[in-house]
Amino acid sequence: MGAPIRSRLQDFLEPDPAGDGFPQQAAEPHRSALLDLAEAAPPPRAATDDRPGPRPGIPDYHTPVFVPAHPRSVVGTGREGRPSRVPFVVFELFDHPGHGTVAFAFTTLEKLVDALGEAQPWAATSLGPLAEAVRQQEVTVLLDPRVAPGEPNWRPEDLAAYAREVSR
Repeated sequence: MGAPIRSRLQDFLEPDPAGDGFPQQAAEPHRSALLDLAEAAPPPRAATDDRPGPRPGIPDYHTPVFVPAHPRSVVGTGREGRPSRVPFVVFELFDHPGHGTVAFAFTTLEKLVDALGEAQPWAATSLGPLAEAVRQQEVTVLLDPRVAPGEPNWRPEDLAAYAREVSR
């Protein structure tokens, strides 16, 4: 492989202006809101459940993977007609010389960190729904891909700049 594969998200980052007035805070571990959603989710379907499962060619819905992803939000209208932010998660897509546009999925968090660096944001999901969702956009999922060594996709300063941007 030639040059390292690079997320398209980097194309949208702007340099952080000097003296922006944001106080530097010590990094504190935060509980992900995704954990709240996971805990509130209904229990898995019973074996006797007659709802359709994954389509042919889609991996098992219960195969956990770690995917490069980050939170986003758009301005919407709340229940009372006031502006509000609507959060969602974006899976990062990569350009691959042999497969076109791909989504990476890793079977362990350690493999994701080894491939993309410790500052890489991620989300845990199931391989089946991920594959099914990105297939609709003609994107392939690469499981435990080998990534050419080089500059990590996200650096700690990128995360700090991103956090300042989304908290505005």
